[in-house]
Amino acid sequence: MCQVYAMTDPILYESRSRSVRIHGAITGIRLENLFWQLLSSMAESEGMTTNQLIVKLHEEVSRHRGEVTNFTSFLRVTCLRYQALLADSNVLAEAVSASQEPVAQAMIFPLEAVPRRDPPTDVERAVVQRP
Repeated sequence: MCQVYAMTDPILYESRSRSVRIHGAITGIRLENLFWQLLSSMAESEGMTTNQLIVKLHEEVSRHRGEVTNFTSFLRVTCLRYQALLADSNVLAEAVSASQEPVAQAMIFPLEAVPRRDPPTDVERAVVQRP
């Protein structure tokens, strides 16, 4: 099994930095190429550019959590959650139709074990309570 991972193209785990303007401030984000590819796919599925998606994610997590700490890690986790949701396309379809928000909205919520300010929404319950 490890050989499958060990044979991964090194380009995928090479890091690349991009500049993104968030609320008028230019910020640098450094992610591995695989995460940039996933963000690009997510943005395309939402009819946005990658930068627009990143700004939207930042706005949504700021609205939900207040201060955004370690945004780069948040983006990595968002990509992994997106992949998990895609793996179970029924949950993704339900979350998107229930939220009336971009797919990004359905992905920003943490798992139930993480403390939160507000009670979980129906979208969160649908994502967390996979059959």
